[in-house]
Amino acid sequence: MIICGGGYTRPHVVYIYMSLTSRERVLAVLNHETPDRVPIVLGPSNATGISMPAYRNLKKHLGFEAPEKYLYDWEELGTALVDEPILERLHSDVRGVHDREPLHIREMNARREPGSTYFNSWGVGSVEGDPGTWFPFVHPLAETHSIADLESYPWPDMNDPTRVAHVRAEAGKLRQDNQYAILATPWLAFPLERAYAMQRMDRFFLNLGRHPDFAVAMVTKIAELCKTLMGHFLRECGNNIDMIKIGDDLGMQTSLMLSPKMYRKLIKPIHADYIAFIKSHTKAKVFFHTDGDVFDLLPDFVEMGVDILNPIQTSAGKMSNLDELKKQFGKNLVFCGAIDTHRILPFGTPDEVRAEVKRIIESLGKDGGYMLASVHTIMPDVPPENILAMVDAVEEFGWY
Repeated sequence: MIICGGGYTRPHVVYIYMSLTSRERVLAVLNHETPDRVPIVLGPSNATGISMPAYRNLKKHLGFEAPEKYLYDWEELGTALVDEPILERLHSDVRGVHDREPLHIREMNARREPGSTYFNSWGVGSVEGDPGTWFPFVHPLAETHSIADLESYPWPDMNDPTRVAHVRAEAGKLRQDNQYAILATPWLAFPLERAYAMQRMDRFFLNLGRHPDFAVAMVTKIAELCKTLMGHFLRECGNNIDMIKIGDDLGMQTSLMLSPKMYRKLIKPIHADYIAFIKSHTKAKVFFHTDGDVFDLLPDFVEMGVDILNPIQTSAGKMSNLDELKKQFGKNLVFCGAIDTHRILPFGTPDEVRAEVKRIIESLGKDGGYMLASVHTIMPDVPPENILAMVDAVEEFGWY
């Protein structure tokens, strides 16, 4: 506070607010303290990213030209690696560190015929639907519920050093700069989602009900592989990162994919062990991504040690009750996301986007504890005007 005289009959009080750096802002939220403004998380991961068609439109709208680069160097994933000048224009407070698929997988796919099936290191194949849009189609364990088949399957080598050879330098450079919070995001390291891809989601859930021993054995095997990769990844990250992203989709539009009872009996022990492993290897906060209406599992997430919940799908069931989310879980969870990609961002006007941002901040952002992001990837149908309206609204409504 500065008290000025000179020409005033009473002292004139001028308040000067010192802004935090982006990293300081995020760390305040992660520590359940009130920051200077709501942090923005846009671009550092697939779940908080921008699809390439939407990014092309945004660059054109801003008059910015740069070669196209993809997150994880993975064109078939379809998510843009956002250029630094655009991240700055979007006021994004977080930068990402990522792993890669093994070099031999990248080279194999680079040699394949254009438009032919893309195979990742797990043996899952994706095919191109619309131009630039790829969907899992080859599910290598779809026809089995035999544990013997799990034992004989050629599982990926998580000790391949080319997965993480670049991580130490990238994480170290970002920490040396010390301007932005760091979200570390290894890809294909979500146990349940890998099981969905290996079997096909409907068949996995059928086996979870009919052959639970097989289904649990598969998810457990996958989780052990994920832990191996995560151990290498976290060692390369060192003490440089602030958040580590994991997750598994557990919710649908109006309910869970499986009952709370089944989750707690069969899947939760695997998640709890994974999170405990991560926390034994890093001080970074656990950023857990899970779509849909997962309200009934939030006490379980807190118990397991989840620190940050994403994406807060506000169009899905009880996740739309933001005041209740904040009341019941705001002391234990930081919320990240909540800006609707179902209707508001693709089909709303910029003024409607601004109003939605204001509404979300007033509910989830009260006294801190909230980081703004879209509900999952910004898809191709989101106009650039609405992307800018979303982030600029934080500058308007997000200061404390």
